[in-house]
Amino acid sequence: MAQAPHRYPIGIQTFSKLRTEGYFYIDKTRYIYDLVHSPSPYVFLSRPRRFGKSLLASTMRSYFEGRRELFEGLAIERLETEWRKHPVLHFDMSLGKHMGEEELKVYLGYRLSEWEKVYGRNPEATAINDRLASLIIRAYEQTGEKVVVLIDEYDAPLLDVVHEEENLPKLRNVMRNFYSPLKACDPYLRFVFLTGITKFSQLSIFSELNNIQNVSMLDEYAGICGITAEELQTQMCEDIDYLASCLKETRETTLRKLKDMYDGYHFTIESPDIYNPFSLLSCLSTRRLGNYWFGSGTPTYLIEMMRKYGASPTEIGGPIKATESVFNAPTESLSGIIPLFYQSGYITIKGYDPDTENYTLGMPNAEVRVGLMEALIPNYLAIPEARTFINEMSGYLVRNDIDGAFRLLQDFFKTVPYCRDIDHEGHWQQMLYVLFSIFGAKGDVEVHTSDGRIDLALVFRGRLYLMEIKLDRSAREAMEQIDLREYDRRFALYGYPVVKVGVNFGTKERTITEWLVEVE
Repeated sequence: MAQAPHRYPIGIQTFSKLRTEGYFYIDKTRYIYDLVHSPSPYVFLSRPRRFGKSLLASTMRSYFEGRRELFEGLAIERLETEWRKHPVLHFDMSLGKHMGEEELKVYLGYRLSEWEKVYGRNPEATAINDRLASLIIRAYEQTGEKVVVLIDEYDAPLLDVVHEEENLPKLRNVMRNFYSPLKACDPYLRFVFLTGITKFSQLSIFSELNNIQNVSMLDEYAGICGITAEELQTQMCEDIDYLASCLKETRETTLRKLKDMYDGYHFTIESPDIYNPFSLLSCLSTRRLGNYWFGSGTPTYLIEMMRKYGASPTEIGGPIKATESVFNAPTESLSGIIPLFYQSGYITIKGYDPDTENYTLGMPNAEVRVGLMEALIPNYLAIPEARTFINEMSGYLVRNDIDGAFRLLQDFFKTVPYCRDIDHEGHWQQMLYVLFSIFGAKGDVEVHTSDGRIDLALVFRGRLYLMEIKLDRSAREAMEQIDLREYDRRFALYGYPVVKVGVNFGTKERTITEWLVEVE
C-alpha cells in the first residue's frame, strides 16, 4: 500500500511539535494576525471540543514568544514585521475536571506554580488571584515587555457540574476569583485570549472584565478552527486521492462520504462549510470512516442536562428555529437544552432568515447524529450497550424486511429488564425515532397534516416510513388511522415509495404486541 502523503497530528496540540517534526498543518496564522492586531486586547473564542482550540492557543504562544522560524512559509510570516518577544503565561484548564471546591483551588495553584518557577513568587501573595496578579507584574518587570495571557478551556472545571445547582456556584466563584486580576493588570497586558466550549456570562465569571470581545460568531473568524471545505479541496488534494484508493472508491464518492460524515458545521451566518478536524484527520490516518469525535468523549453532562430539562431526542434532532439570544445564551441562565447543544457542537447553524432574524439549527452530520442517538439508547432500553442489536435490526431494514426488523425488536424488548416511562405513547415514539436516526433515517415525530398528525414520518434508504403507534390497543386500529386520514397523500410530493406501519405496544407485556405493514 502506498504511503500516506502527510503525517497527521492526531491528538497533537503543540504548534512547535507540529512544525519541527513534520506533521501536517492547515495554515490558520492569518486569523491569528488579525486577532492580535484587532482593537480589543481581550478576546474569547467558543468552539466544540477537539476542534483545534488548544492548537490555536499554542500557535499564539509561539508567535508571541517571537519564534519566527516556526512560521516559515505561513501567512503570518509575510504579514508580521516586528516579531517582538513577549512573556507568555499559558494556562491549560482541561485537566481541572471532576474536582470539588478545595481541589480546584489546589489545581489552580499548581498551574500558577509552573510559571512562578520562571518568574518567581511573591511570598506575600497567597490567594490564587493575588498570585496571578503578582505573576503578571513580575513577568512585566523582569522582561520590560507587556504580558500575554492564554487560557485554554477556561470552562473545563465547570462543565461536569453545570447541571448541579449546589456545586456549580461554588466552582464558578473559584474561577471568577482566579480570573479577577485580569482587569486590574490591564497596564501590564499585551493580549488576553480565552477559549472554551460553553459561554458563561461576563457577570458570573469575568465580573470585572467588561471589555472581552467574543469573536465566536463573527464571520471573519468563522474558519479559525476546523477544516473548511476549501482547505480540504485545495491543501488536501493528495490526501483525498490517497483515501479514495484505500477505500477503493472514486474521488467524488470519497468526498461525498467525508462530507456526509464530518462536514456541516457553521458557526456564523456567512460561515463556510467546516469539517470536524479530529474526525477528518483520524479518518485519513486510519483509512476508515468512523465515529472518531463522538467516540473520543461521552457527553455525560449533556445527557444529564437533557434529563434535567426533560428534553426529548426530537427536540435536538432538528430542524430548530431560534433567535441568537436563545441558542447562544449564557450557560448559567439556561431555560432549555439548546444553548449547550449548540456550543458543544451537537447542533449547528443550518440557515438564517434576515427578515425574521431567526436561525435554523440542526445536527451537522451523520457522525454526530449516530453517536448522540447511540448515547441516548440506554434511556429507552435500559442497557449500557445495544450496538449488536442495532446492527442486526439495520440489516433487516436495509434488506426491506420490515417484519423481520419488528420481530427482532419484539424479541429484544422481552430480554430487557425494564424500560422507563412505558405507559405513554411518547416514550415509544422517541425510542423508534432514536433507533431509526442511528440507522441514518431523517424525519420527525408528531408530523402535522391537514387531517391530524402522524406519529413518525421518517425517510430511510429511499423509502418513506409512516408509523402510527397505539398503546394497549391494536395494530389494526393504528393502520386504520393511517388509511382513514390518507397520510400517504400528504407526503406524496416527496416522491418516495411509502411504507405504512401500524404498531401496538403493550404496557403489561412491556414490548410490541403486534404490527401491520403495508408497502406501496
